Amino acid sequence: MNHYGTARTLVFAYAVLTVSVAFVLLLSGGLVTSKGLGMTVPDWPNSYGYNMFLFPLSRWVGGIFYEHVHRLIASGVGLMTIFLALALWMAEPRKWVRVLGYFAVAAVIVQGVLGGLRVTMILDELGIFHGMLAQAYISLLIVIAVATSKAFATGGARWRWHAPGLMRWALALTGLVYLQLALGATIRHEHAGLSIHDFPLAYGEVWPMVTAEQLAVINGARIAAGEVPTTVGQIHLQMVHRTMAVVLTALFLVYVWKARRAAVGVRLASRWWLALLIVQVTLGAWTVWSNKAADVTTAHVAVGALILFFGVAQCFLLGAFSPRAAQLKREKAQLVPA
Repeated sequence: MNHYGTARTLVFAYAVLTVSVAFVLLLSGGLVTSKGLGMTVPDWPNSYGYNMFLFPLSRWVGGIFYEHVHRLIASGVGLMTIFLALALWMAEPRKWVRVLGYFAVAAVIVQGVLGGLRVTMILDELGIFHGMLAQAYISLLIVIAVATSKAFATGGARWRWHAPGLMRWALALTGLVYLQLALGATIRHEHAGLSIHDFPLAYGEVWPMVTAEQLAVINGARIAAGEVPTTVGQIHLQMVHRTMAVVLTALFLVYVWKARRAAVGVRLASRWWLALLIVQVTLGAWTVWSNKAADVTTAHVAVGALILFFGVAQCFLLGAFSPRAAQLKREKAQLVPA
């Protein structure tokens, strides 16, 4: 392997490392939200008046530990993203891949600012955008990691991803998954706990039609149990989230059926995608049965993110190795003078 090949291999390895640490950051953020510790450190960018990186270890106690560690990991991911963009600038010959690195830097900066504003402005809505941008940012990192792999760069993976007609299905499913994650983030950042405590039914019905009188009784019991009162809107939002899970399961089954005659990479990816969704639905039910236990809820968030990332990677590979992409590449090559 020549020096240039070695440099690109190292860039790929570093991109995978950046994705991995960013996923740890997502887990950390999910744990902070699941435990209700998002405002444990009330100032930003400092921590209780200290420089974030000089905050005394003696004060890393209780909820402060989780929130402060999340901030430190976020700072590390930001630096790693900048270094990744620099590495791409120095070693990556494809302009579009370098541009993706620059977009990643912009995304991680905006993400950090949103996280800080969520603290200083005390706005739950910013927490939703903060969480969803995190998913989009890591998706971008995954595309960069795939694009810098040897199998992709040399076209060696092309034969594994031949699947005419499945690109639109993969895009639609990935978009629906992102929408489902947004619904989940909205529910989580309302900090109202579970609006529905039973599953698979809801208040003993398939779809609860709660009257004002019934809601008063429900909230009376919630207050007595030390819970935050809920609303009809929150109940319906959780029902939409559940319904989307059923719809996605059905559509994923169709996708696996359609992929049964596709290339080997597509077939395997479709089955793993469905397996992750089944695990996610199980964790969703467990989240209800455990009354939103922090570890179960965080696992639910993590697997949901993995489903999105799996979809993004499939869309990228299906699009890059589609017959149409190959045709455009040949036409472009013909336009370049010898």
